[in-house]
Amino acid sequence: MNRYKPLQDIPVSVLDLAVIGVDISTHQTLKNSLSLAQYVEGLGYNRFWVAEHHNMPYIASSATAVLIGYLAQGTQKMRIGSGGIMLPNHAPLVIAEQFGTLESLYPNRIDLGLGRAPGTDGVTAMALRRTTNLSASFFPEQLAELQQYLSKDNAAAKVRAFPGDGLEIPLWILGSSTDSAHLAAKLGLPYAFASHFAPEQLQVAAQIYKREFQPSAQLDEPYFMACINAVVADTEEEARSLATSLYHMFLGIIRDDRKPLLKPVDSMEGRWSDYEETLVLQKLSCSFIGTKDSIQSDLQRFCDVLEIDELMLTSPIYDHQARLKSFQLFKEAMKS
Repeated sequence: MNRYKPLQDIPVSVLDLAVIGVDISTHQTLKNSLSLAQYVEGLGYNRFWVAEHHNMPYIASSATAVLIGYLAQGTQKMRIGSGGIMLPNHAPLVIAEQFGTLESLYPNRIDLGLGRAPGTDGVTAMALRRTTNLSASFFPEQLAELQQYLSKDNAAAKVRAFPGDGLEIPLWILGSSTDSAHLAAKLGLPYAFASHFAPEQLQVAAQIYKREFQPSAQLDEPYFMACINAVVADTEEEARSLATSLYHMFLGIIRDDRKPLLKPVDSMEGRWSDYEETLVLQKLSCSFIGTKDSIQSDLQRFCDVLEIDELMLTSPIYDHQARLKSFQLFKEAMKS
């Protein structure tokens, strides 16, 4: 079967990392997240996800389920979800109850994306989990437990999730390596790959997932979504300038010198070494920076090579209005 699709036939979604910018409050950052969700809903974006991170002073999405409720309340029809909940940090029963509550409030609009990484450092993971027994190796068992709580087959069990019991909320497996590709394929679940920061195993993971996929009650055929970075503006010069905030964010990760999202500058010249530049650009190789016309052919090639079913993009742009414009221009690039 030929799975190649023209860009206009590929759904587009958003991952919002709720990054706090310099001189921008947490309150304003979260208001901007809602503003973005409302704006992209009007543009026809498919879903809007937020991610779980902890002990990161410039990321505002740690209470992921709470933020999802805020975003769902402020939107009308777009799917809202987690990209993702780091399941080893939580009791599956609690996640079933939280997302059961969200699904009950906003029927048929909630996605539950699940990852095995801690979303933080080891010390903070221990503070969350209170035990050393909840390593990533237990992720398949925790996932099976969560599925059971959400299943209609759990009606006779001694422990049930209320709300959540029998709601069968759509689950996604998230990954940044090949490990989760095998699991998503085995369970017949949709698979989202974090190529916006971990592109190295993207193509291999996609191949594994499609080759090994087994149909399930949720999904008949494999469904693969890749997350990318996108910075789109009216001119190449403006896009390159806006992207310097993204470059500085990843440079801070490499240097272990985390800062709020910085204001854009004209050029990165003199701000990183050649080695640092190489590392940053490797990590950001799945990034589309330019005008809506200049990124189009590369986008089509990316989707063809990976046989993409859906694209998710994140755009760490400092100025909120410029970020809204970037999402508008990206959607126009997908349509034309």
